[in-house]
Amino acid sequence: MRNAALLAAALSMPPLATATDPPKNVPPVERPADPKATKIVLIAGSNYYKAGEHDYVANCAVLADLLKQTPNVAPVLALDWPKKADTLDNAKAVVFLFDGAEKHQALKGERLAQVQKLMDAKAGLVQLHQTADYPKDFAPKAREWSGGAWEKGAGERAHWVTTFDKFPEHPVCNGVKPFKIDDGYLFKNTFVAGMKGVTPILRTWNPKSTAKPTGGQDVVAWTYERPERGRSFTFTGAHLHASFAEEGYRRLLVNGILWAAGVDVPKEGAKVDLDLSELPKYLKPAPAKK
Repeated sequence: MRNAALLAAALSMPPLATATDPPKNVPPVERPADPKATKIVLIAGSNYYKAGEHDYVANCAVLADLLKQTPNVAPVLALDWPKKADTLDNAKAVVFLFDGAEKHQALKGERLAQVQKLMDAKAGLVQLHQTADYPKDFAPKAREWSGGAWEKGAGERAHWVTTFDKFPEHPVCNGVKPFKIDDGYLFKNTFVAGMKGVTPILRTWNPKSTAKPTGGQDVVAWTYERPERGRSFTFTGAHLHASFAEEGYRRLLVNGILWAAGVDVPKEGAKVDLDLSELPKYLKPAPAKK
């Protein structure tokens, strides 16, 4: 499989940087955005799991470089959470890519109020992978933000290979070509009543399951038009860095971010050019052994 082969190649490469250096091609952290451009803040968890897996900084760095291919869009990268008070000011969308559940970065300290301020200002919200996982007592609020949430006890998670080749008519799907990825999905998500305002974008189901999905249990990517409060896009995959080798995958994520930010997505989809030989250079190096 092409993306699996690319990941294998990435893992076999010699270290690209010391453990204290940021990955190559990472945009300047929290750099000031052009005030006339659409500001999109990507918040990446800095913790290390495995090279190419949950590599949040590397993934957000790729997304930032892809977003820069759309005119008048200014991506800003923040590690763990913005350190500067004005980083989130006037953001048209915020992208979450970090650990979820009790480790969820948005639920710490005063951050909840910061996110709610963005939602009240009709800013877009994009949740990738584990950031759709919220503690059970917070799930109702999470559904207000994004239309759906993964809850422990109701939801499930597992890895499998899926070919996505059917897409609804929606701007997020503009120009998206079929793609095949090996991913870790959060499924059996819970949605707002009647899934009002929710548009399922991607569906897949654990091939090992004997039960048939019902009531949207197979939805792993969706959009949500919040009542009077802007847009949200969620994809519960995004586990592997190697998936960026798939053009359809790249375009779906970038389209989703742009749509959430209120940017018109071209009929042919967003431009997402990427030299695949450069993809391994984004990977975060392993921390030094003690």
